[in-house]
Amino acid sequence: MSLSIAARLAARELRGGLHGFRIFIACLALGVAAIAGVGSVRSAIEAGLADQGAILLGGDAQAEFTYRFATDEERTWMAGAATAVSEVTDFRSMAVVDGSDGPERGLTQVKSVDAAYPLLGEMVLEPSMPLAQALADHGGVMAPVLADRLGLKPGDTFRLGTATFTLRAVIMREPDDAGDGFGLGPRTIVRTVDLADSGLLSEGTLFETEYRLLLPEGADLDTVGQEARDRFEQTGLSWRDARNGAPGIARFVERLGSFLVLVGLSGLAVGGIGVSAAVRAYIGRKTSVIATLRTLGATGRVIFLTYFLQIGVLALLGIALGLILGALIPILLGPLISAALPVPAIFTLHPAPLAEAALYGVLTALVFTLWPLARAEEVRAATLFRDALGGARALPRPRYIAATGALLALLVGAAALLSGAVMLTLWTAGGILFALALLVLAALGIRWAARRATTAARGRPILRWALSAIGGPGEGATAVVLSLGLGLSVLAAVGQIDGNLRTAIARDLPEVAPSYFFVDIQKDQMAGYLDRLENDPAVTRIDSAPMLRGIITRINDRPAKEVVGEHWVIRGDRGVTYSVKPDGRTTVTDGAWWPEDYSGPPQVSFAAEEAEEMGLKLGDTITVNILGRDITATITSFREVDFSTAGIGFVMSMNPSALEAAPHTFISTVYAAPEAEAQILRDLAGEYPNITAIRVRDAIDRVSELLEGIGEAVRWGAAATLLTGFLVMIGAAAAGEGARTYEAALLKTLGASRGRILRSFALRSALLGAGAGVVALAAGIAGGWAISTFVMETDFAVIWPSALAIITGGVLATMVAGLAFAWRPLAARPAGVLRARE
Repeated sequence: MSLSIAARLAARELRGGLHGFRIFIACLALGVAAIAGVGSVRSAIEAGLADQGAILLGGDAQAEFTYRFATDEERTWMAGAATAVSEVTDFRSMAVVDGSDGPERGLTQVKSVDAAYPLLGEMVLEPSMPLAQALADHGGVMAPVLADRLGLKPGDTFRLGTATFTLRAVIMREPDDAGDGFGLGPRTIVRTVDLADSGLLSEGTLFETEYRLLLPEGADLDTVGQEARDRFEQTGLSWRDARNGAPGIARFVERLGSFLVLVGLSGLAVGGIGVSAAVRAYIGRKTSVIATLRTLGATGRVIFLTYFLQIGVLALLGIALGLILGALIPILLGPLISAALPVPAIFTLHPAPLAEAALYGVLTALVFTLWPLARAEEVRAATLFRDALGGARALPRPRYIAATGALLALLVGAAALLSGAVMLTLWTAGGILFALALLVLAALGIRWAARRATTAARGRPILRWALSAIGGPGEGATAVVLSLGLGLSVLAAVGQIDGNLRTAIARDLPEVAPSYFFVDIQKDQMAGYLDRLENDPAVTRIDSAPMLRGIITRINDRPAKEVVGEHWVIRGDRGVTYSVKPDGRTTVTDGAWWPEDYSGPPQVSFAAEEAEEMGLKLGDTITVNILGRDITATITSFREVDFSTAGIGFVMSMNPSALEAAPHTFISTVYAAPEAEAQILRDLAGEYPNITAIRVRDAIDRVSELLEGIGEAVRWGAAATLLTGFLVMIGAAAAGEGARTYEAALLKTLGASRGRILRSFALRSALLGAGAGVVALAAGIAGGWAISTFVMETDFAVIWPSALAIITGGVLATMVAGLAFAWRPLAARPAGVLRARE
């Protein structure tokens, strides 16, 4: 009965339109649209990866081996399971061109293929020709950026190792490039048979072999994959199929999308402040109506349901608008987004991200409206004769507090479950709650300080008026500090994290990183290699180590994934080395190194931090498949390994007798003066063409480009949060327009000029903006420090240009919002305003 009465009353109230609720709807719509848009783009990419998975992979399935070709048994099984098989190798090398000033070299990611490649998709070349024609007679194709860098045009020759090739065309589109993962150099494609005597694919050199398979129509991918793993996983096979054609990109898109959704939730939290302020202002305007209804016998339940239904309808309207925007904008911008993406994307209506955004929107609306709506129950009939609401309790009844807490827990739980990043979600939620608590305290502190400073401002009327308004009983100061402060906190944290990452990459790493990383040094080349470098005064340090790679298949005789899950160490192959004794820079944290003359069962020293993450202890056994052979070693020590210096770092180091008989090469890092780097490369590459040199500075630049793209996406998300905060400020300014009109009328009556009143309005806004900016900066610096220190494990220093920009932005934003609603109060006639307040 009470619900039907409340529904009729709510319907009548809604006839008044959206007055006072435009900002309410805009805040919800913007927050939901941001989350729905990010989710729709992520779903579009995931749909594109799934639809084109076979083309991205290069076949229906792929068997991959590390640093070896398939055995006859493995080839026979693949030929029987598939209708077609293509063999592809992938490795890094140096493309060399003879120029007028001597050889020019460029790092390249080489793909060597057979006659069957590509099984799926089309290779687009310029000039246009079939790939078979381009690769015939020691032909090759390469990425345009590499050809330009080396000054090559079709018909020119270049070398890979000791093999010479003729450039026939440049690559315009490579069908399976997204499935190949991250590469340090542009692509070059040649025939595998033409590399037979190049020295690049000999035993022990660093390459991967991929066998792409076309399966019979109707073949069950799970069954074929399980058979392949049962037969050959213990020999080092890695298997994936077209359902996961580009796993690296898929993981990256999923994680970045989840992070951006959390940034969007921060925006919704900012919007929630505007929602709460709008509801509070609306209930305040309806006090006399509520009191009249109570006089006529309406219960507290009827009153609450009446306004709950009204707010619910308006919230659903805002959420619906956000969903429409979040669904349509990616579709409308689909061609532009697709052109900028390196992977396929299918832009259409994706229901899942829209449902997720709608859930977040509904929960946010409930969390931020329940508390102010609870005040409606406290309005009594006596309010018609005195300000009964003004003396209402600060906190609502316990049931509303409990319900708000439950809804908040549900919102955080849903975000943790749907984002797949539980700890990141909990840290984000904790950070938002911490920032909100800090900003509430700051708002109270600013109002208290303004009241105390009012007396000290005697003789300066403009400042006194501004301080009196800030310290007054209205809610404007609180709403401005909360909305703008939270938006600026997110932006400040992003700015500090981004700035510290840039500093770490641009300044810190080059000071400690080597000049070059040399790989594929043959054992018989090490003496000459070291002789060239050790006699060069420009070289300050040389680190060298034997290099093998293996896949951890078992831990304590159990499948590794059962023991440690999806830890990065067991995802794919990892570097393995051996040494007689630890060098001077190795710190053994637990256990003991093997004796120098040890020749017993295999022992391994494991990286301490990774061992702790995986739950390993001394005495555990690790089975590593190296070149198809299982080696089971006992963990006898843990040691510190610093992977952040760009130097040599191995998760596993074994005793020499366990590995030295296996085919392998050496890797080496060289620390040298910048002016000597070019000559070192010329000498070593000229003497040993099979050696690949990776310039560490170039690798850092590639990582910097990737981080720049991530930072750009995150900054856009933070900007959306700030825009929501600006909308909330506009709402607060609009809600306070009546109070400013009355204030301006009184001041004009007392002889104040319009200019002085306008300056007091501007000063009020500037002080609030500066206060919000300072608090936001403190919260942002704290958040940036926490993420930089505990998540990214980098040094942290305050980026002051970003910090000062935050405070300046806060001042300007509040001034713009405040002054935008100052003109009508200034233009109002005092007599009419004062007469209306009688």
